[in-house]
Amino acid sequence: MAPVPLSTTKVGQIDDVQELRKGKPTTIPERFVRDMTERPSLATALSSPTDIPIIDFSKLVKGNRDEILQLATACEEWGFFQVINHEIELSLLESIEKVSKEFFMLPVEEKQKYPMAPGTVQGYGQAFVFSEDQKLDWCNMFALGVEPHFIRNPKLWPTKPAKFSETVDVYSREVRKLCKNLLEYIGMSLGLRQEVFEEMFGVAVQAIRMNYYPACPRPDLVLGLSPHSDGSALTVLQQGKGCSVGLQILKNNTWVPVQPIPTALVINIGDTIEVLTNGKYKSVEHRAVTHKEKDRLSIVTFYAPSYEIELGPMPELVDENNPCKYRRYSHGEYSKHYVTNKLQGKKTLDFAKIQT
Repeated sequence: MAPVPLSTTKVGQIDDVQELRKGKPTTIPERFVRDMTERPSLATALSSPTDIPIIDFSKLVKGNRDEILQLATACEEWGFFQVINHEIELSLLESIEKVSKEFFMLPVEEKQKYPMAPGTVQGYGQAFVFSEDQKLDWCNMFALGVEPHFIRNPKLWPTKPAKFSETVDVYSREVRKLCKNLLEYIGMSLGLRQEVFEEMFGVAVQAIRMNYYPACPRPDLVLGLSPHSDGSALTVLQQGKGCSVGLQILKNNTWVPVQPIPTALVINIGDTIEVLTNGKYKSVEHRAVTHKEKDRLSIVTFYAPSYEIELGPMPELVDENNPCKYRRYSHGEYSKHYVTNKLQGKKTLDFAKIQT
């Protein structure tokens, strides 16, 4: 959520997918139709919830050594895991889902009072669109910078639904706590001091994004969200109750659907942790697909270091067998690079790689 200067980027006509859906289209507008190589194969076998590692947060809190080892394996081999017993009240998960859904159900004219300007990532619309011929995702987004307060754009915080802002604030405080704690255990899983990331990150930057994927008559032609890795340190995803399975992660060159466990949160490692761990824990490419009959809602929190922090591989994780793979850079510089490029797999991470 780095502050990006308003650009003169020409993005062409961007249709609101919920409005498109209301018209019950039989054909998909050309800008949403993916090239053959990008189209999702909907025949991918559905994974069972146990395929993606499950981490029991209550065991981490008790200092359970086996759970820390399981966390290490999850970060090293998957870059994704589901966390259960995470201490965030179920009623709060339900409240954030309720206000998010209510926001997306508002008339389009109301939502468009909070527009996402081209070249920025806060507000309502589609992010990461930089040209008139770029393919669009079958998704409406609403994103807000949350912490520190100077990244907030008060004009974009909606007055409807009534409890929206208050719920986002309470929810974000709880998710922030969870991220801080998870990073402590991730530090321990690397054999480092618990406080290593908190001391390094300064006042962490936090943003929230709600994604609404309406049902699509041709889910085989479109993507809900283009393949990408996240620029954050950690990303926390809450999937709407009873929604279709939409999130897929790239594992051994195969797209694996993530079947969410009810009330669990899906956590993924972002590019920042990949750089800091010198590639030991990798960010993983993921995407969203759509469903023919069911809408899907997800609520995503991004947690990252303060913009002025200089990052690079931690010395403890660099040696002659693991030479330094990434250069040093300021996180603000990377954030700006990330939000001013279209989502394209892990391409944005090339910015940090030492070219050999």
